[in-house]
Amino acid sequence: MTASLSESRLLHARLAVLVAFFINGALIASWVSRIPAVQTRLGLSEGGLGFVLLGVAAGTLVALSLAGGLIARYGSPNVTLFGALVMSAFLVIIPLAPNAVLLWIVLFVFGGAMSVMDVAMNEQAVLVERHARKPLMSSFHASFSIGGFAGALIGAGMASMALTPLIHFAIMGLAFGILIFFVIPRLIPTAREAKESGGSVFRLPERALWLLGAVAFCSAIGEGAMADWSAVYLHQVLGTTTAYAALGFAAFSLTMTIGRLIGDSLSARFQPAWIVRTGGAAAALGVLAAVLTNEPVVALVGFAAVGIGLANIVPLAFSASGNRPGISPSVGIAGVATIGYAGFLAGPPVIGLIAEATSLRVALLLVAILVGSVIFTAQAMNPVEPEEPQG
Repeated sequence: MTASLSESRLLHARLAVLVAFFINGALIASWVSRIPAVQTRLGLSEGGLGFVLLGVAAGTLVALSLAGGLIARYGSPNVTLFGALVMSAFLVIIPLAPNAVLLWIVLFVFGGAMSVMDVAMNEQAVLVERHARKPLMSSFHASFSIGGFAGALIGAGMASMALTPLIHFAIMGLAFGILIFFVIPRLIPTAREAKESGGSVFRLPERALWLLGAVAFCSAIGEGAMADWSAVYLHQVLGTTTAYAALGFAAFSLTMTIGRLIGDSLSARFQPAWIVRTGGAAAALGVLAAVLTNEPVVALVGFAAVGIGLANIVPLAFSASGNRPGISPSVGIAGVATIGYAGFLAGPPVIGLIAEATSLRVALLLVAILVGSVIFTAQAMNPVEPEEPQG
């Protein structure tokens, strides 16, 4: 471990990481909030929109395999800066794309920058946790959620004022592109570790991370299901209005943010495996409650339970992977993120295929089984003691 930081320096680093998470969430939400406007401008069908959204998914997964090596070579502060600047710049380029193919390419770069910034700022979160000697990861992820909520609200406000996505994205890109320069000097330097580590840039997840990745994968399946299918379930299966249906994801997001705000205090009191088991059980029961009812209010309560249950699973998986003996934080986080994000990206379309072949209730029942399965793999979340040298 590196030399301890002064209390003031540690506070500055902690605040800087919180702001980095906020920026990442707000930039993502800025794009998501104006997807309908971009779709309309290019005249994209549902299938065409699905094609361009695959650009984000492809960029995310490709960049995750590169993130650990890039951070090892250049340091997480530099990669955080690079990711934020590229996200800010390409956010502005998105509404300038003249067709679906070029938009796919722009979103590929945007998604790649998003994921390398994600891994880099999570490594900073691990380093701050180490120096503070107390759990902090959940609060950092809560800042991401708050940033996403703020970005979505700003996007809705910009749309209500009839501002074009170009003007909206230019304002956001410029604001966050400037803000990140105030953040970077306050992060914990990792340049010396980067130069000593060497190695290739491209990395696949280490075998020691697979079980942690499986936990993150199942949690991400649940998050993706709530993001893409909760409103559809309420509207099409339970027959609510579209306005009421939107409350499904809102309930999930609200309780997830609350869960992350209290997550650090839970981590200080309980073992990570206990938190994950309890969260997985709550999430599975929440999905079951929604699936087995015909009452929209009960379904809303169920979706809220999913949010509180899943809130701290991915943050704890990142914290555990960043503290695995013999594996650098960036490589550990990137490995678990690669497996976990695959669930987030692949889960919703697979749910759609299963729902088409059977029903949405059956598809969500499988989600309940998957998120509940973390009860049996949660032991991987607990700290691993480094092996003592032989002889």
